Amino acid sequence: MSLEDIKDWILLNMIPGVGSLSFLRLIRFFGSPDAVLKASLRELSTIRGLTPAICQSIVDHRDCIDADRELDMINRHNCKVITIKDSAYPQNLKVIYDPPPILYIKGNLLPEDSQSISIVGTRTASAYGKQVAEKMGSELALKGFTIVSGMAYGIDTVSHNGALRAGGRTIAVMGNGLDIIYPSQNSGLFERIISSGAAISEFPMGTQPKKENFPIRNRIVSGMSLGTLIIEASKKSGSLITADYALEQGREVFAVPGSIFSDTSKGTHDLIKQGAKLAESVTDIIDELPSYINRPNAFSLLAKDNTDKDTKAKEEEMLIELQLTEEEIAIWKVIGQYPIHIDEISRLSNLPTHKASAALVILELKGLICQSSGKMFTRKKASKG
Repeated sequence: MSLEDIKDWILLNMIPGVGSLSFLRLIRFFGSPDAVLKASLRELSTIRGLTPAICQSIVDHRDCIDADRELDMINRHNCKVITIKDSAYPQNLKVIYDPPPILYIKGNLLPEDSQSISIVGTRTASAYGKQVAEKMGSELALKGFTIVSGMAYGIDTVSHNGALRAGGRTIAVMGNGLDIIYPSQNSGLFERIISSGAAISEFPMGTQPKKENFPIRNRIVSGMSLGTLIIEASKKSGSLITADYALEQGREVFAVPGSIFSDTSKGTHDLIKQGAKLAESVTDIIDELPSYINRPNAFSLLAKDNTDKDTKAKEEEMLIELQLTEEEIAIWKVIGQYPIHIDEISRLSNLPTHKASAALVILELKGLICQSSGKMFTRKKASKG
């Protein structure tokens, strides 16, 4: 991607009111940020799901934002930017409902980060909570998992430190621009994280750590990961927002039980009552992820290219026998063993949403796929015998 292309992605991302969903809608319709930024107000207004306020904001701000200054800030702080179209973009994150169109990165993301677990919890952690976070973070890191968290005080900080002490990788998802370290007291931790992993953000440089940014970034914390572990959370904890995102994304949710006398156990206990997996050890977590362990890319949407010839031949025979249409076959081929959202299915199969939806119904009726909450779909496992 050329520098001019990158600047267009950055500029569109910085326009007030253009969130991840509206950004991706615009790209799907116009093909590129450059085309979006050149579109007239009338052309923008034809896009379904885009409010008049967003359309007007694009027209009002596209000539006012200094993308060159933003690039200068990125370079000055040793950061880089990748877009959702880049091969380096995390595959786990790419398949959620509303992935960030661009990511600011300080440090390095690696392919093995597809095998990640996020650990989050209260900022006011007890000695017990810190002990658990340290143990889980370090032991999961020793098992080869990258630990994802938000670098907040308490459980987040201890989880990052646990991974680092074990010599593992860890990723901090920030709710501000990467030129700002928040909380500032974690500046040393921030430096250690970027030397053994990465700090990432969807927010432009200079973005302050405003309260409203953190629930937004929480979908990235869960979206980067195979599962989310909650350690100590009150009933109104922001960690429960991360758990909700994980469930919507079709990811596993784990919770560590605590004292019945502690306020910070009420949220985790509620999660367990609602079906979250109770986690007393890393084994409880790993046992729930058997199909993802030791795979180089846990969510490769091109996994069909890695199957052997015999398996491919059997699949082709099955599809012919079931008399699937070309559209149904196209849909089936982009669905794998991990949940994928209908919007992503539509994009990857090059079919409009209404046609993709009709094909999904047929595939479900024929027992080839199953649907989970949030319009997420997976292939059904073949029965033995």
